[in-house]
Amino acid sequence: MGGIYTVIATKALYQQSQLGRRHIFIGPDVWMHRVGNPDFLEDPMLYRSWKAQALAEGLRLRIGRWNIPGKPVAILVDYKQFLPQADEFLAALWRDFGVDSLTGNWDYKESAVFGVLAGRVIESFYHYNLKGDEKVVAQFHEWQTGAGILHLKKSAIPVATAFTTHATMLGRCLAGNNLPLYNDIAKYNGDEMARRYNVTAIYSLEKKSAQNADVFTTVSEITARECAQFLERPVDVVTPNGFENSFTPASDEDYMRLHDAARERLIAVASAMSAEEVPSNAVFIGIGGRYEYRNKGIDVFIDALNKINRSDYEGRSIQAFIMIPSGHHGPDRELVAKLSGEGSASYQTQTSHVLMNAEYDTITGRLREVGLVNSIGDKVKVYFIPSYLNGDDGVFNMRYYDLLCGLDLALFPSYYEPWGYTPLEALAFRVPTLTTTLAGFGMWVESHYKKKHPGITVLRRDDTNYSEVVDGTAARIREVASLELDKRNEYRENAREVAQIALWENQIQYYQEAYSLALAKIKDRHDSYKTQKKTMQYFKADVNTPSWRSILVTRHLPEKLSRLEKLSKNLWWCWNQSAKSLFKSIDPEIWHTSGHNPLVVLDTVSIKRFQQLSKDEDFLARMKAVLDEFDAYMAAKNERKDPSVAYFCMEYGLDTSLKIYSGGLGILAGDYLKETSDMNTNLVAVGLLYRYGYFNQVLSAQGYQVAGYDAQDFTKIPAVPVLGEDGSWLTVSVAFPGRNLTARVWKVEVGRTDLYLMDTDYEANLPEDREVTYHLYGGSWENRLKQELLLGVGGIRLLRKLGLDPQVYHCNEGHAAFTGLERLREYIEHDNLDFTEALEVVRASSLFTTHTPVPAGHDAFDEGMLRQYIGHYPGRLKVDWETLMSLGKDNPLDEHEKFSMSNLAANISQNVNGVSMLHGKVSQDIFAHMYPGYLPEELFVSYVTNGVHYPTWCAKEWKPVHERVFGPEFATHHYDKSCFEGIYNVSDEEVWYIKKGLKAKLMYFVRERLQDKTISNHYSPTEIVTILENLRDDVLTIGFARRFATYKRATLLFRDLDHLDKIVNNPTQPVQFLFAGKAHPADKAGQDLIKQIVDISKDPRFIGKIVFVPGY
Repeated sequence: MGGIYTVIATKALYQQSQLGRRHIFIGPDVWMHRVGNPDFLEDPMLYRSWKAQALAEGLRLRIGRWNIPGKPVAILVDYKQFLPQADEFLAALWRDFGVDSLTGNWDYKESAVFGVLAGRVIESFYHYNLKGDEKVVAQFHEWQTGAGILHLKKSAIPVATAFTTHATMLGRCLAGNNLPLYNDIAKYNGDEMARRYNVTAIYSLEKKSAQNADVFTTVSEITARECAQFLERPVDVVTPNGFENSFTPASDEDYMRLHDAARERLIAVASAMSAEEVPSNAVFIGIGGRYEYRNKGIDVFIDALNKINRSDYEGRSIQAFIMIPSGHHGPDRELVAKLSGEGSASYQTQTSHVLMNAEYDTITGRLREVGLVNSIGDKVKVYFIPSYLNGDDGVFNMRYYDLLCGLDLALFPSYYEPWGYTPLEALAFRVPTLTTTLAGFGMWVESHYKKKHPGITVLRRDDTNYSEVVDGTAARIREVASLELDKRNEYRENAREVAQIALWENQIQYYQEAYSLALAKIKDRHDSYKTQKKTMQYFKADVNTPSWRSILVTRHLPEKLSRLEKLSKNLWWCWNQSAKSLFKSIDPEIWHTSGHNPLVVLDTVSIKRFQQLSKDEDFLARMKAVLDEFDAYMAAKNERKDPSVAYFCMEYGLDTSLKIYSGGLGILAGDYLKETSDMNTNLVAVGLLYRYGYFNQVLSAQGYQVAGYDAQDFTKIPAVPVLGEDGSWLTVSVAFPGRNLTARVWKVEVGRTDLYLMDTDYEANLPEDREVTYHLYGGSWENRLKQELLLGVGGIRLLRKLGLDPQVYHCNEGHAAFTGLERLREYIEHDNLDFTEALEVVRASSLFTTHTPVPAGHDAFDEGMLRQYIGHYPGRLKVDWETLMSLGKDNPLDEHEKFSMSNLAANISQNVNGVSMLHGKVSQDIFAHMYPGYLPEELFVSYVTNGVHYPTWCAKEWKPVHERVFGPEFATHHYDKSCFEGIYNVSDEEVWYIKKGLKAKLMYFVRERLQDKTISNHYSPTEIVTILENLRDDVLTIGFARRFATYKRATLLFRDLDHLDKIVNNPTQPVQFLFAGKAHPADKAGQDLIKQIVDISKDPRFIGKIVFVPGY
């Protein structure tokens, strides 16, 4: 965007004709959208072997062609992966070249990191692709790339460097702060002024880049004076900017077509904004460029229009457009409605888009101050257009160049304009214009076009003649407004003719001079440099390569048993005893060894056995009864009512056949889905499908936890691929730095509730991105961030692809809080809400449940890592970075404070709840810091007590008893809790009988686990024999089975071992303890707790009385 982009883009076509593939562009890969970058055409075959080598060197690149005329080769560098190491880069720049980066903000850091990486790319390319006798020039534009010059100088490879500054930082800064730049330039000390205006880092990098480049150039003699004074190096060559005619209308017919279309749109928008019909012969005037109020002459523009509005001017209506991009919340909705024929005819506005901080805006403030408020009957109407005119701004929906053709006059009375591309563009599009002698282009016209030039006025401007410039600008407006048609056409033709002096075919000679000079300066370095020895590479040509397509091959059951397939893939079976018994009866042994997985049973049992079952009337009758029960249950799904709910969680503990859970959070979420199914709640759930799930626990002989990972066979889990309308696998994507992360979508039926899971482990993703869904809570913090972006952002996009737009969004823990960012984006981009409006809507429909009772348990990410992955979101939300950070940080200006996902979840939710009464109070204390001035008990943090899913967790031995004594309503899940009084009608003998039976089953299970050497190595054979002898099913047994985190205090029991010995070994009332649970692989403290318990359990006093059971 902007003038420098246009300079380089237009120059590219001419240079491409001279250099072909030897002309290569390097830029930052900043595209963070799921759809492809329209400016870039990726070519996977271009330099593919070097690209692989660069990747091995840590450089992630995209190589292709810049989508401009000529389509030159372009290399895009993913610099964001190195942002967490930014301080290391800056330290090296200080150490090697004295670049002072201490005051640099994130924009500076990103630029410095990109610059260094651009230098590395050039170095890598040179070593891999070029011979030692080839002449190479690397040209760096502006301070943002200057670190690349410094890197190449340190590497000492024979690549000539040219540094071009299009404006100096101090020049722009001084001019923007109303200091007299030109008359007093010799009085300014660069270092001192940089410190005063807090631009030391940028100035330092710019200065060192200029001083270390082989050749230093700038775009005009005006800026050359600044360079010599501030950067302390005279420029070697002035390289004036140019233009390429291919960007302009090719013929008079094309011009008139664009002119008429632009004029028609200008009239329509002006009429709608002013609530007054704009005459067809109105004079349209414009100013464009960067929002630098004084530097770009916006102040002169407004004051000149005010002078005319207050004068005796009686000419044609003047309609002036200030097309200066500024921060905004999107197009004015009333204006958009009016333009579409639906709004109020009397609605009036001076600004086309809703400004951020409108009360502090300089342009609108000055318009109000001078009275240019578009009152009915005003001779001059002024409209502020603060959006980039890229074709989809929401009001004009035309590109800047297309609108430019409709203007009668373009005014650029700049004070600080090193070159001035905007007046050159206007001339090239046949628009009469005005500039000043403080613009490089203005001076270029004066010295290179010796004829009269009515198409452009160049006003003399200096530090002291502001009023004179205002008068001259007003006179130019009057002049053009008074022209008849033939004179207007004469001015337009002259404008086009003047633009020809700056065509690249005339200007390129100055760059060629600079390149030759740079090559001459490195001749000695070039002659003495020893190139690295290159290895010839060979590639096998692929001929008649087969086209492979993945398919899933599943079992084929006899027709009479075919519905077992569907039943096995709906987890309804796992909490219905009749269904479990049915699958078990197919083959009890396989049922046991498979871990009660019906899909494995159906895959493993022989065809002969299925044929027997298809003729077994008893089995068929039991199967029919189960299927009838299932069908009746599922039929009620069509009766679900609003509100519709979307539920997001990182893990779901539904059944051991689907290993996507680790502990209490997952079990709670799984139970929640089952209960919503039984209650027929209109809920859809979203999560991730992990290839390895959570780890399998093995204990070593010393009692240390060893994490093992077994890949899940996705053909043997109750998840099926979701297909799109075209029959292909449905996918969702999330923009990551330099690429898109794509996830396949799976569906798990949990009774009547659908759970959608996303999986990245397939060939569309880079190897590092395939690992995103490898492990639950596994990998680095960066991988955790990727997971949470996929869950939150990808999860919302998944729902939209399914055509779902739930009314309530429930985040179960803060992992899914990025749902809020994506929903904010939707409301802002699709519904034209501003940020505060969108935040209100998102909050009103969001709920956050927190499960963690200690602050350290809440995920938080470094700001540098967030800039890497969500740095594009402020632009989408139309806010600044600090506003985005304020959603997850107490102090958004503190870059060292981490961004809390729980803070984010709380800020985007209407209600926050803990999971018990006590936890609700603890959570009020944890979140109190977010609401200064309020007592913790005043916060909107409440609680909902966790529950369990009765059919899942109640032993089958108890269910007939409960059915008998709790009444018929209990089975419907809609009952009065007074029904539980019926338990007192059960005799003590019956209770004791059931308890003894269940305890015997528990002891059998524990003994079986302890004898399984694949998971249990922490006890020696002798110890196991002793444990098996001491374990009893007729004594009080206390269990502790949960995740091993320090705050759960698993070892509290062992503070007084002697006292514990007396309790455990009481001769008449002995007690035994069973421990089980996992510690996170990265939680050393949690793993130490396990070892401590194992060590104590081996104490002769406690062996067989305190037992740790592995494989939780």
